[in-house]
Formats: sequence, structure tokens, C-alpha cells
Amino acid sequence: MTTKKRNILMITPYIPRLSQSGGQRSSFYSIKYLAPKNNITLICFSRDQEGLAEVSPFCNKVIVVKRGKTWDLKKILFAGFSTYPFLVVNYISDDLKNTIQHEIENNHFDLIHCDCFYPMPNIPKTQVPIVLVDLTIEYAVYKHFVDSLTGWRKILKPLLAVDVMKLKYWETHYWKTTPTVVAFGREDQKTISEVTGRKDIRYFQNGVDQKYIDAKKKVDKSAEPSILFGVSNMKWMQNSESVHLIMDHYWPKIKAKFPTCKLYVIGRFAPDYFNKYASNDVIIAEADADGQSHDPQYYYQYCWILLAPMGSGGGTRNKFLEGMTFGLPIVTTSEGGMGSINIKNYKHAIVCQNNEVLQNVFQLLSDKKYRQDMGQAAKELIKKSYSFESCVEGLNQIYEEITNK
Repeated sequence: MTTKKRNILMITPYIPRLSQSGGQRSSFYSIKYLAPKNNITLICFSRDQEGLAEVSPFCNKVIVVKRGKTWDLKKILFAGFSTYPFLVVNYISDDLKNTIQHEIENNHFDLIHCDCFYPMPNIPKTQVPIVLVDLTIEYAVYKHFVDSLTGWRKILKPLLAVDVMKLKYWETHYWKTTPTVVAFGREDQKTISEVTGRKDIRYFQNGVDQKYIDAKKKVDKSAEPSILFGVSNMKWMQNSESVHLIMDHYWPKIKAKFPTCKLYVIGRFAPDYFNKYASNDVIIAEADADGQSHDPQYYYQYCWILLAPMGSGGGTRNKFLEGMTFGLPIVTTSEGGMGSINIKNYKHAIVCQNNEVLQNVFQLLSDKKYRQDMGQAAKELIKKSYSFESCVEGLNQIYEEITNK
């Protein structure tokens, strides 16, 4: 018997693409593996059309709504004199509202899926069930950023704190009022449940594409000790903060103990943000596209460990999942945790306090067997439990409960 496909209107605040990390890559793989059971109409809010050719084959229809500049005087004033925070203001658009309205009025959809809460003000009142998949808790990330401001930037704290309060209000509002809310990680699920008092917050398990799980070896490990931070979008403040933590607090001591060690800071916009750190021992670069010589797979296989001290939690943690897939031992901090990855600490990866980071890095760099055993355990865990194809079945089950299809 052939099961009739559901018709889904999916709204994303970007074009899902492989050349990005984090949420954009997760959205891409969600669409790829949702496609066999769902007819997807995708509406993206984007300044360009990069990545459109990658995602289009998995959708019945893709509409790109042009997004304007971020730092626009009209938007700044709107954020300053309205109840909306600056992040949400950047995603409020008459063109986006009208496009969504048009699609709902002229087509039949079984449900609306929205990635991230900030496009939500553009969705009109409708009888179509809405599923909000929140990829990270935004207000917590921005609050941490404001709290960590130093120097002359501290004078901005009162103004930015008000914006964070508005951000929390609206994020919480959509958690409370959207019929189905799906968190991207167990920690986020718990937080959203506590904030809203809802016991029906659902959970989506992030995963790894099968092509990474099945990938063959393409490069040997570096001859000398090597540490990777990445592969990440360096515009995201959590990743930017991590690089500064490494460079300011850990790298000088690592270099003193292991003089031949090299650090690889790899990711989207890495040269734009961190070229000041570049040297013979600190390599700052963007990863090539998938399949090219220095794609993410190259760095995951080439480096000895992945070091990612995080200042705040939440998010998709693609770099952890993908790194573990290639047997790369990971050292992160309790603030970052492992997102939705159910590890046994010190077996599959290391989650520790900031003052324990160096001793764990030193042990991994010094002990080849320990490093290899942890990498192998991580690889087996991902292969067993974190294939994106199987993880997306969780979303399909949620859809089925809502639509009875």
C-alpha cells in the first residue's frame, strides 16, 4: 500500500545549505530525509541564492524572499521604539508575510514547519497546524554575550539588556502559543519546558548524514600534534567566543608543552574574523565544499583532537557529531556540553570544567592509544545511534500524530 505524502509548508530564515554549518546544514538534511514522505514547499528568507541548487531537488517548490540589510536605520528605530527585539525586527518583512499568506490561501497544506522562532510574526492566523522547530535558545546566547562585554563596550550593556529582555519575551511567547514546539536537544527541551510550564515540548535528535558515516579515509593523521576548532560558522557568537578562549587561555600553554603542535581554526568566515591570529602554527581557513581536497572531512580526519570550549550552551553541535563520526576525540566544557549527544564522559568525548581543559588536552596529545580508543568509541556511537536518516523519522512521527497521515 502506498502512503499518501503530506503537504508541508516549510519556512526557514536562510537557504538550507551544505556549505554552512550549524542550523543551515541541519535544516538541509532535515529536508533531504523528510522529502520521501512529504511534499515540501520551502520559503527561504535570504539575501542571495547560494545553496538553492543543493536544496531544490528535495522540494516541490522553493521560493526565496529577498532579505534586506541588517544594519538599516529604519530597523534600528523600529527595534528601539517597538516591543520587538532587533533580531526579530530583521526577520519581519511585508514581502515574507505576503508570500506565506499567498501560499496558504492558494494551496492545501497539512502543516506549517518553521525553523527558528524569529520568522513566526510573518505567519498569519491559520487553521493549518504549526510546528516550531527551535534550533537554539536565542535569548540565552545573547544574554551571555551581553553579560560578557568588557572594556568600553560595557556602556552598551543597559541598552542591549533591554533588547535581550524583549528577545526572551517573544521567544517565550511563541514557545507558549505555538501548538507544537520541537527542541533541538535534551537540554533545550528541559529549559523550554521549565520556562513555559508545558509538558508537551517535543525533542528532535540531530544527526549525521550517511555519507559521512560511510566515508572512506582520504588523508592520514598529521605527523605532529594538531588541534581543530571547527568546522563552524564563525559569525555565530558562540563560535567566535570559543576561538578567543582558545587563543587567550589555552593555546600559549599548549604550544609551550608541545612546540610542534598546530592549531586549525576552520569555518565559514574564519579568515574575516581571525586572520590576526594566523601564523605558521595557527592555520585560519574556510573548508572547501564537500568532496573537494580540503572539505570538512579532510580536517576531521587530519587533526588529532577537536577543542571547543564553549561559553554558553544550546544549539545543534554539528561539529561534535561530524568530528566524532571520523573518530576525532572532543574536549569541550560543561557550558557547551554535547547538546543532544548521549555520551559516556571520558569514553566517547570529554566534557569538563574550564580549569580541567588543559590537562585533558595534554593527556590526549600525549597518549596515542587513549586518543585512538576514544575516537573509535565515538565513531561507533554515532554509527549506531545518530544517522540523520533515522533521526528524521522522529520528525515524521510528530507530523503523523498531528495530521494522521
